[in-house]
Amino acid sequence: MPQIKEKILTSGLISKEDLDKKIQAKLDSLSGLVSEEGAAHIVANELGIKLWDASAKLQVKNILAGMRNVEVTGKITAKYEAREFKTDKREGQVASFMLGDETGTIRTVLWNNLVSEYHAKMNQGDVVRLLGAYAKDNQGRLELHMNDRSKLQINPEGVQVSVVASYTEKSAVRKALKELAEGDQNVEILATIVQVFEPRFFEVCPVCSKRMKLEGDKFTCPTHATSQPDYAYVMNLFLDDGSDNVRCVLWRDQVKELLAIPEEQIKGFRQDPAKFESWKTELLGNMIKISGRVNKNTAFDRLEFVANKVTKNPNPDEEIQRLKETSAKAQEDTEVSLKVEDV
Repeated sequence: MPQIKEKILTSGLISKEDLDKKIQAKLDSLSGLVSEEGAAHIVANELGIKLWDASAKLQVKNILAGMRNVEVTGKITAKYEAREFKTDKREGQVASFMLGDETGTIRTVLWNNLVSEYHAKMNQGDVVRLLGAYAKDNQGRLELHMNDRSKLQINPEGVQVSVVASYTEKSAVRKALKELAEGDQNVEILATIVQVFEPRFFEVCPVCSKRMKLEGDKFTCPTHATSQPDYAYVMNLFLDDGSDNVRCVLWRDQVKELLAIPEEQIKGFRQDPAKFESWKTELLGNMIKISGRVNKNTAFDRLEFVANKVTKNPNPDEEIQRLKETSAKAQEDTEVSLKVEDV
């Protein structure tokens, strides 16, 4: 919304006060049929202001909250694990990835039917064209969303995308465990494994990866006629960095990064959990670097760290250099504070 208003105001055709009045008037006249972003789009159209050039190729930097039927092409710079969700009104699957081009990156969220295609066909580094996406503001973060009416074209023939190196993956912010807060995104932690829990397995459809249900003596998928399930898995760790401890959740891709063994061997722990005991011993006391996000587990009233990427053996030289830089910055801040106090 702020981006749309800024583009309208830079035209010089209307003042901020009048723009706010016009947007509110549209909201009142349409009785909640449009969002505030939609009302701003209508005002822009009435003033003859083009929020973007429809004839030009849309770039990531030009995507604005409230846009509908977005068509944009980019490269997958990071791919995250798909999740199942269930609310009082609906249930399904959701997955997300980072889409990048030469102008920036944007988180892209896929819902339901597109998730099976994401799981089976899309990989980091692939070029994808999004058709029928819509852009929205999610707590100050711009996102693209794709529903059942949206379409994906994976590695379209003859299409290449350059991604500026600095956009391939936005650098995660390093935090101590005591500094973690609910809602933190793209955070990096460095901590020691102090407790390891066995992987938990659940039945999923081998075609679409949706959770399968046991009906009688067979597992069924609500979409595909199959009774032979595949298995996905999740694993929990307790981490400590000297400032605090936190429970960390690792899904399938992150478990594979941590254990660095073939997936069939991981799935073998389902039938013979005793084989995982040696891994518990090996992992305990190891320091790992993990990037991810912070969720609030309301059932236990605690924060949990959900991993996106796991680095099992962080480079000691890089960590020493980071500590030196952090120490130097802290010393500099202290000296500045002292000078201010002297004044």
